[in-house]
Amino acid sequence: MKLSTYNFLTSMAIKGVKVGFPLKLTINKKEVVESEFNPTFVERMLPKLDWSAVYGAAQVAELTDDIPAVQPENIGENELLMQKLHHLLFEIDVLEGQLECPETGRVFPITDGIPNMLLNEDEV
Repeated sequence: MKLSTYNFLTSMAIKGVKVGFPLKLTINKKEVVESEFNPTFVERMLPKLDWSAVYGAAQVAELTDDIPAVQPENIGENELLMQKLHHLLFEIDVLEGQLECPETGRVFPITDGIPNMLLNEDEV
């Protein structure tokens, strides 16, 4: 699972959950898969990202030296930061781990890079 995907996952479908975001991420196994840097694509993603979730993912991936806690102004003009953001969002691949609902504590496993977000009948 790419960390760009993590930024869009929520557990709001669980009965009684109001927000369900951001999910608590745990990484047990990850790999870096290099991809071509496309600054235009990264810049277009920025309005869709929740920066606190981006920074949370950076903390778990141990990249807080690269990603600031608060989204800087004019981030699109800082090519080095854009490259670091690209690395975090598109090159870190979570192979094993889990996502946890912040409201219920429900755990969703990540196996072979795929988060299992299926709910049980009593959770819907």
